[in-house]
Amino acid sequence: MHPLFVVSIGVAIVIVGVLFVRLHAFLALILAALVVAILTSPAEIQKFGISQRKYRVTQVQDHEGTVRMVMDVGSNAKPPVESLVHVYETVADAAAGEPKAVFATLPKSDWQVDPATQKPAYPTARFVRGSTDIRVGQIVIAPAELQAALNAPKKTIGERVASAFGSTCTSIGILIAMAAIIGKCLLDSGSADRIVRSTMKVVGERGAPLAFIGSGFMLGIPVFFDTVFYLMIPLGKALGLRTGRNYLMYVLTIVIGGTMAHSLVPPTPGPLYVADALGVDIGVMILAGCLVGVFTCAVGWCFARFMNARYELPLRESAEFSLEEVRAIANRDESELRPLALALLPILLPVFFIAGFTILQTLNDSLQWLQESSTLFVIAKTLGNKNIALTMAAVIGMATLVWQKRSSLRELSTAVQAALASGGVIILITAAGGAFGGMMRQTGVAGLIESLPSMSSTIVIVLAFLITTAIRTAQGSATVAMITAVGVLGSFASPETLGCHPVYLALAIGCGSKPIAWMNDSGFWVICTMSGMEEREGLKYITPLSILMGMAGLIVTVLAANFFPLSQVT
Repeated sequence: MHPLFVVSIGVAIVIVGVLFVRLHAFLALILAALVVAILTSPAEIQKFGISQRKYRVTQVQDHEGTVRMVMDVGSNAKPPVESLVHVYETVADAAAGEPKAVFATLPKSDWQVDPATQKPAYPTARFVRGSTDIRVGQIVIAPAELQAALNAPKKTIGERVASAFGSTCTSIGILIAMAAIIGKCLLDSGSADRIVRSTMKVVGERGAPLAFIGSGFMLGIPVFFDTVFYLMIPLGKALGLRTGRNYLMYVLTIVIGGTMAHSLVPPTPGPLYVADALGVDIGVMILAGCLVGVFTCAVGWCFARFMNARYELPLRESAEFSLEEVRAIANRDESELRPLALALLPILLPVFFIAGFTILQTLNDSLQWLQESSTLFVIAKTLGNKNIALTMAAVIGMATLVWQKRSSLRELSTAVQAALASGGVIILITAAGGAFGGMMRQTGVAGLIESLPSMSSTIVIVLAFLITTAIRTAQGSATVAMITAVGVLGSFASPETLGCHPVYLALAIGCGSKPIAWMNDSGFWVICTMSGMEEREGLKYITPLSILMGMAGLIVTVLAANFFPLSQVT
């Protein structure tokens, strides 16, 4: 069965299951993973296994009776520990035929770093038997790795799906759990309220829209969008009630900040999973997501100003907050809130450590005193680990929650339990998406992509955006759209195939998850219900806003990928 047909069936199951059958996203993704696994042929599974363990010859240098093969490493390939490596013409030949040649590898100490790619130039090999006509583009794989790939179809369908599910949990499970705890602590302690109020105190009423954008974006990094909007809309209503104008502007700017962080900046589950699946360093994803987010938010702000100047949104009663409750929130004594520095700490700490280590890692080759063995680098590597950084932030969040509210340990336990219950559902959905993506990659769609070397990075980025947009529009969830799309597009992730750093592919997927927000999107209903918008007003204001911001992100990503490809970033 053709790989594209199998992938199409899997995507259709997710969309139909979520949109029409009303299946929970976890069940729809697991069902799609099982169906795709059933339809994938053993031959394609073998080829996929080889492609994940192979090396590709990119340069051959003959000297002193040896051949130095500078190799492009596969996504899961490790330097061979065996003494022999086999050379094949193609992945298909490796699955079916005799090796073209056999080489004996020399010790690891003999390996060098290729100055062009900053990757190990391994292995330096001595010819053993076969043809000496070794050419660029041929496949190199160790016999044990080849055998493991050939045995992969012997695993049951359940084992294959469970393995992909478990590997995703390994990568993102701790991060999502800790992010959920941080978000809960921010809400319960009043930290989020403090951040918004402090920002508005600096910028004043005229700067309130920008304050809402900045606060929403910052809170959207560890807190899910629905929660961010639930938190901030009372403040928007309170300001609209106090001033008697610009309520539409306040609603739209709250949406602008929270929704972009939701799709571009880890540890929010969508961008976190996409970065992990594409092999993008989480620090690089945070920095790039924030930069693109600035441009998309600027476009959204211009749209909000344009609409606010021409239309007025009445301030209506809503089921969640009566106008009396809004007044109470607006008039809450600031002495009840924690200091701004403590409020910001759980958000800024992980960003500082993760992004800081990424910067140090980039500089360590150019700075003589900053080597991997130095104490500073080791400490930065430990603190900059994404799991460690988020765990420290969660501990600080819990400690300050107890200190601020004078909560007992029992009350803290209840709050953490509620956070983990919410985060656990997200972990299940994301891991199910990982299982689905893993099964789709085994179909052989990667081989189809590799057969299209003429595709430019611009075409690939636009294609990623359009695929994600189509899935988002059809089934409503931005996170599910990102998870589904990366399963199809993961084979583009190497700089050699993509022509630029894979972070741009991740950004394109994130921006593609914005359009088109309409009536099948739970976030659309949260915005309408809590702000007092009618459905027609939501389609008039929210839907075009999501399209404009997504398109702005695509344009910025394409320009950056062409002018700053960053193909040497590791």
